Amino acid sequence: MLRGVLGKPASQPAASGADALSNADINAGLKEALTRGADAAVAQLGQKDGFFGNPALKIPLPPSLQKAEKAMRMLGMGRQADELVLSMNRAAEAAVPEAKTLLVDAVRAMTLEDARGILTGGQTSATDFFRRKTESTLTERFGPIVKATTDKVGLAQQYNQYAGAAAQFNLIDKKQASVEQYVTQQALDRLYTVIGENEAAIRANPMQAGSDLLKKVFGAVTGK
Repeated sequence: MLRGVLGKPASQPAASGADALSNADINAGLKEALTRGADAAVAQLGQKDGFFGNPALKIPLPPSLQKAEKAMRMLGMGRQADELVLSMNRAAEAAVPEAKTLLVDAVRAMTLEDARGILTGGQTSATDFFRRKTESTLTERFGPIVKATTDKVGLAQQYNQYAGAAAQFNLIDKKQASVEQYVTQQALDRLYTVIGENEAAIRANPMQAGSDLLKKVFGAVTGK
């Protein structure tokens, strides 16, 4: 029987795409990509104006207050509304660095099955992995940090008083029952969004990833 250059029967095609990658390459490549994405997201958001200075990421007033904002400003409460928005975003910026260790730990604990699922999954499979592994614990860690900042603002305390009662009667989403719950969820959503943007950039153009390993791993999947 004729044999190919790799010693396989000529009739058998060589493996392609992710199947051609070794387990070691997949594991190392995914861990590098996820660690980079997590580091970049935390560095971007966990600094002054990481949220507040970026219109796409700035956390707005809770929806129930947005509806009342025009009236508040007409009644001379514009300054209080602005103070609350600033405090919410500063609270998110202060909380995000707490995420770094947990995100990195999730990467370290990643199994080969996780890695293959992320590599061959959808465009947000890595982001979905992070959310699945870290969101519950990060919600607990962010809460006290956010509360310590927003409690200094009188309007936040007033909101908590009325929103808490409204949530009991299902008049507003329970995730908005307090400023700290609302800000924590908004901060996490934006953190995972930024991680997802980093993931999408690597998938879209692995040759620009700056790492031979990432080029090899993601290039094998995308064909780029």
